[in-house]
Amino acid sequence: MTSVIANGISIDYDSFGSNDGEAILLISGLGTQRIRWSISFCEDLAARGYRIIRFDNRDAGLSTHFPDFPAPDFSAVAAAVAQGRRPDVPYTLRDMAADAVGLMDGLSIGRAHLVGRSMGGMVAQLVASEYPRRVMSLTSIMSSTGNPALPSAAPDVMAMLTRPAPHPVGDEAGFLAHSLGFARRIAGSGYPFDEEAHRALILEETKRAYDPSGFGRQIAAIAATGDNRSRLAKITAPTLVVHGADDPLVAPAAGMDTASCIHGADLMVIDGMGHDLPPHLYKRVSDAIIANALRAA
Repeated sequence: MTSVIANGISIDYDSFGSNDGEAILLISGLGTQRIRWSISFCEDLAARGYRIIRFDNRDAGLSTHFPDFPAPDFSAVAAAVAQGRRPDVPYTLRDMAADAVGLMDGLSIGRAHLVGRSMGGMVAQLVASEYPRRVMSLTSIMSSTGNPALPSAAPDVMAMLTRPAPHPVGDEAGFLAHSLGFARRIAGSGYPFDEEAHRALILEETKRAYDPSGFGRQIAAIAATGDNRSRLAKITAPTLVVHGADDPLVAPAAGMDTASCIHGADLMVIDGMGHDLPPHLYKRVSDAIIANALRAA
């Protein structure tokens, strides 16, 4: 594990495979850390001859956090967006896209295959649209376009997402119950939910860095970025869109909207998959990522 200074912040990353292989950059989702891309998933991709790089987004894990900026007022952010004004937020997803490009610069990577999940998919989309010469292929997983007309998350899921969790130090049992309840709710119906694996992952993330205000700033960054459909129309890299048919957080319609906005994009809707990437799907998804990467050749 190491870090680079990129786009004015410190970005913590690690890598798998040979440095001589084409790079695949894995971009994490809202409030999560790079370890959500499991070692076995990364090693499977690396075994195909690629250099795999996973990193912590700003305000997550061991990358730079922004504690001087309190969690934004979401009603004020929404009002500013509706009025066409720039919301008062420390950064948007476009800044996070610049982080990804800065990391590539710091690692002397000219072009890479981008794979993003959830919020990370939106970041990857923006890199592909704003920095087309740096992107060989794009895979957007369980993500969205920011289209305001798309269905919202299930009401109970949104309530669980935004409800403050007990502090893991003062009430570890309550914190775990809250976090595991949410993870179970957004998981799909088609694959076993491994509670012990999720528990271990949640505790590992908490030990690495616990910053609920960073989660709030990332949500504000999504809201402040707004509708990306016009930007997606500029993407020329071979694109794969993967979405779970059971996703209760980012509706399947969002994946369909993403694919429809990107010329030539392939859409893979997986029955039984929710807003999660269970181990049972690792090979299927990694096979699809590599097949899409090979289109760039």
